[in-house]
Amino acid sequence: MRTPDHSFKDDDDEDDDFGYPDGEDRDSLTDVPGGVRLQKVLAEAGIGSRRHCEEMIGAGRVEVDGQTVRRFGARVDPDHQVIRVDGKRIPAKPGLVYLAFNKPPKVLTAMSDPRGRKTVTDYLGDRSERLFHIGRLDYDTEGLMLLTNDGELAHRLAHPSFEVAKTYLAEVTGPVPKDLPRRLQTGIELDDGVATADRFRVVDRSGNRALVEITLHEGRKHIVRRMLAATGHPVTRLVRTDVGPIRLGNLKPGVSRDLTTREIGELYAAVGL
Repeated sequence: MRTPDHSFKDDDDEDDDFGYPDGEDRDSLTDVPGGVRLQKVLAEAGIGSRRHCEEMIGAGRVEVDGQTVRRFGARVDPDHQVIRVDGKRIPAKPGLVYLAFNKPPKVLTAMSDPRGRKTVTDYLGDRSERLFHIGRLDYDTEGLMLLTNDGELAHRLAHPSFEVAKTYLAEVTGPVPKDLPRRLQTGIELDDGVATADRFRVVDRSGNRALVEITLHEGRKHIVRRMLAATGHPVTRLVRTDVGPIRLGNLKPGVSRDLTTREIGELYAAVGL
């Protein structure tokens, strides 16, 4: 979970009004009775210290439900109102968790398994939240998975209509012909329809082996393995490196990390939230 900034005094019970920057008209946002001060919501979402958040509000960089707010003491409802900073939505609702996880091979994309195989849950430690894995990775496939308890975001990221791109590194049998990128981007006929890559490139070649990178927004089962096998280049190892704007980076296998507030905002933007 994001680490809130607790360096500021919690003065939610005080009645003072922090006012407006000089020369600015009062905004028309209606305070939510019993709501939380806007700068406190921003700070706890990981935007920065409360003072820094007040400066952002004063600069007109913060919106609540589409309305620019310049009043430092505005009270909002983070459970139901949409708050944006610099046009990007922030994860304001308390208790939400957003994780990136590097799934090792031979790990089941599930929260439990009656057959006793290792699952994603075995690597997450003792967590009280009920997390959803966004999409799946094959048992033998490695790499980036996203987990959250934000149901709306999880649904959109997993739904094919939002066409969130995913990038993979694949070790394949070679050599890889020059026309393979064109063939994959034109479309490969599979038994359940045509599958198309958004991008494809050869990263490295070594004898009869090649390392290739493929990006697609398809979500069908074993889609990368089936596409490459259909072109005569079966996959011997597959690693997912990107999901939309989120990159695996140097995250070690079996390790998870909290997404940054910026990354969460980019995910929201990718699915129109």
